[in-house]
Amino acid sequence: MLFKTFFSRLALTLMLMVSLMASSIAQDASGGDGIPTDEATISAGQSLFEDNCTVCHAVHEVVVGPALKDVHERRPLDWIQSFIRNSQKVIQSGDEYAVKLYEEYNKTEMTSFDFSNEEINSILAYIKVESGKTPVAAAEEPAADGASATQAGASEGVSDFVMYALVINLVILVLILIVLAMIVRVLTKYLEQKSDLDVEDQEIISARFSLAALFKSKPMIAIMTILFVAVITKTVIDSLFHVGVQQGYAPVQPIAFSHEIHAGQYDIDCNYCHTGVEKSKNANIPSANICMNCHSAIKTDSDEIAKIYAAVENNQPIEWVRVHNLPDLAYFNHSQHVKVGGLECQQCHGEVETMEVVRQEAPLTMGWCIDCHRTTEVNSKGNAYYDKLVELHAEHSKEPMRVEDIGGLECSKCHY
Repeated sequence: MLFKTFFSRLALTLMLMVSLMASSIAQDASGGDGIPTDEATISAGQSLFEDNCTVCHAVHEVVVGPALKDVHERRPLDWIQSFIRNSQKVIQSGDEYAVKLYEEYNKTEMTSFDFSNEEINSILAYIKVESGKTPVAAAEEPAADGASATQAGASEGVSDFVMYALVINLVILVLILIVLAMIVRVLTKYLEQKSDLDVEDQEIISARFSLAALFKSKPMIAIMTILFVAVITKTVIDSLFHVGVQQGYAPVQPIAFSHEIHAGQYDIDCNYCHTGVEKSKNANIPSANICMNCHSAIKTDSDEIAKIYAAVENNQPIEWVRVHNLPDLAYFNHSQHVKVGGLECQQCHGEVETMEVVRQEAPLTMGWCIDCHRTTEVNSKGNAYYDKLVELHAEHSKEPMRVEDIGGLECSKCHY
């Protein structure tokens, strides 16, 4: 009986030790907080973060949403996973932290993501690594206000070094020219004293430099002609490449409408006014009726709002001036890019919510569109249409499927 009790306790002790060792190994692999630490997972998390999160978040600074530095220390891992999958569900459950966050950031709804726990953990692993790094902007800030920083000192040091090097090289070149001139002068005097020189050598020795003769010489005329033609050709080519490019175009509108107030301060969704952006080729210019949904009761005494009342009463459309223009030979579909592609408005139109007067931010050139098609990954998640294409692509490449891989560079996609 005594031996039986002894061996029973020994077995329990061994099981406990094995359990503790397994737990320790698991914690080492996940950093002790459930977040992975291996390079492959961190790299995968970086890709997911850059593809899905950077529109609204950064690690060290506030963008649309809060900065994510050390987010894994603020809330439990399962809470973060639930919030990323469906933030509104967590908020509506009455979670105090979620509600406070929602209120603090102007009740901006976070996009719901259909990520697995492993994918979310990989994103957190990347954020955790980035949290430990010093933000670039913060490191450079002290130098900007004169408090002197390493970055500023290094920059000034490099600049001074380059300047000193140029001055030294210039001095050396001048000294070499002086030495060469002295050598030529000495040799010329020596040769002039010799009486056995032929006529051609005498002409070379007695020749004097003439600036006018230099510019009249055929080689100099040929060089100047080539340079002139090259400058004119480049100017013409640059001008042709900019035909139809209206980057920075910001026309005066018939009503002083501020996107900074509506889309920025009051956080009105772009789709509320531009109703066709997810279901039509065109985003649609909002009608006066949409404006009246709010302004029938808000700022009714404003001179600019009075113009909307006049348009409604006279049954006349407001003649807004189009800002973003594409040539008739190019086909562009908003719904294809926004609804199917999942692009944010800011990717093409810039930070419109910060613009008092809307301007064309991107060049909207053919090259600009092609570059986007070459780098943008196809949003195939949850869309059975792409399943076969993804399968075929995976057979030939380990890279993610991009727009160019499904015909995004074919001429007929945009020109037909």
